[in-house]
Amino acid sequence: MAGEAIDPVVLRNFWPLGGLKQTSVTALARKTTREVMPKGRDLFREGHSDKRTFYLVRGDVELRVKDSPVAVIRAGSTEARNPLAPSQPRRATARTLSEIEYLSIDSELLDVITTWDQTGIYEVKELSADSLVTSDDWMTTLLQTKAFHRIPASNLQAIFMRMRHVKYRAGDVVIKQGGEGDYFYAISTGRCAVTREVPITHKSIQLAVLGPGDTFGEEALISEAKRSATVTMVTDGSLACLAKDDFNTLLHEPMLERVDFDAANRLVASGGARWLDVRLPPEFQTEHLPGAINVPLCFLRLKLAQLDPKLQYVVVCDTGRRSSAGAFILKERGFEVAVLKDGLLSTKIAPSS
Repeated sequence: MAGEAIDPVVLRNFWPLGGLKQTSVTALARKTTREVMPKGRDLFREGHSDKRTFYLVRGDVELRVKDSPVAVIRAGSTEARNPLAPSQPRRATARTLSEIEYLSIDSELLDVITTWDQTGIYEVKELSADSLVTSDDWMTTLLQTKAFHRIPASNLQAIFMRMRHVKYRAGDVVIKQGGEGDYFYAISTGRCAVTREVPITHKSIQLAVLGPGDTFGEEALISEAKRSATVTMVTDGSLACLAKDDFNTLLHEPMLERVDFDAANRLVASGGARWLDVRLPPEFQTEHLPGAINVPLCFLRLKLAQLDPKLQYVVVCDTGRRSSAGAFILKERGFEVAVLKDGLLSTKIAPSS
């Protein structure tokens, strides 16, 4: 069953997937695997870091801590709508009590798309009037690249809004080896060839052919060096271009204060700060920190009047990505904020219901 196409409707049964825009769910469905595991096997083990998010579709799983049973999760139950023991490193071992069917998603991709989905104010199709940009495949691929994993979540929306879409014809040279670095490029549609001229023979060697979602041009911008290769359009296509100044500015982390759990707990206990959880309501209802208030990231701008500007807020989510975006929104509006470093899943103290 591994590799089987996933119906996006299936993902809607799980959180936080059920709260995402249709374009995000459809994109995730293409990157989700559906697999089967027999009885008596470990889906994951306590202490391991596998960077995968698992949802139980069929069967029963027993969670064990230090080899002692602590809970049984049954497919179709309220508990099974949430990821199976998602903390990294794992706080429990998941052992199958029967043959199970489960969904597996790359945790980093899920977190990036969830944050982008909730900070964005547009659908993918609204990003450009360019008629060539008709699919969200390029953006989904782009969000998985290492270059975009380095970009703060709070900057993702600004990057997509500032990208300029330019049409190219087959044979057009996009960047020339030895030229100045002025733009970062992401391929929306079409294919490009990357070639490099050998100094002695002056012959060009093809290094790669790039397609939708692939990026190029960042090395020269980061290192302030000359272009190390030539990129030429193999087919007609469209490229999303981000100017050098925007690229350099948006790659840098906004000036957000990050605090570990102990320091954050002391702030809240002193009465001068309050936990602000920006996850979706079903995630919050499953478990949350004592005294925390829940304002989902997607509604944060609309509910600013409900927050006390005299208080400091320690913004939290599961991994720290959505809370960084939320804290940036609040900081821009004059609130005193801090971010729980690495999020709730990294804390040794589990949130209480």
